[in-house]
Amino acid sequence: MSSKRLLAILSPLLLLSCGVDTFETTVQGSTKVDGAPGLLKLLPAFAPFEGLTNLDFSSNQEFENQGVDKSDVDSVKVTRLTLKIASPSDQDFSFLESLRFYAAADGKRALVAKKDGIDKLDLRAPNPVLVFDLEDVELAPFVSAPSMSIEVEGTGRQPESDTTLEAEVTLRVDVNVF
Repeated sequence: MSSKRLLAILSPLLLLSCGVDTFETTVQGSTKVDGAPGLLKLLPAFAPFEGLTNLDFSSNQEFENQGVDKSDVDSVKVTRLTLKIASPSDQDFSFLESLRFYAAADGKRALVAKKDGIDKLDLRAPNPVLVFDLEDVELAPFVSAPSMSIEVEGTGRQPESDTTLEAEVTLRVDVNVF
């Protein structure tokens, strides 16, 4: 067998064993929850997280670094989702009871992460970080869409003062290298 033929047979296997068909990318966003000093008002609908709406993975830096297009995607799964209180630094998560994060595209939604009993977790200031429970949901159809968003629903009360939340979503992307 010629060395060229052997190389042609082994190259795809070597690429797969090096993990080049799988990479991680992270998307981040932030939103402000309006405060209600001295009032116990129910939490209104969450404003969209800036940075998590109208996501187009064709222009995602990690996709570009890997030399892949969203049409090359075989599978996408959330591997981590966190929420941090960015400000004020003395705010904790006691105003939130539950949160749900959804992927949305082309009129479809899928639950990707959730957390219940947040107010009972005793996540204290300064700048606490909440780690979400993940759903095993396939996001390739969402990532391959012209654009997707990550939407949030939650229950709780408005905090005493305006509170900025920062979300970070880590995705494991599996692409077709052939």
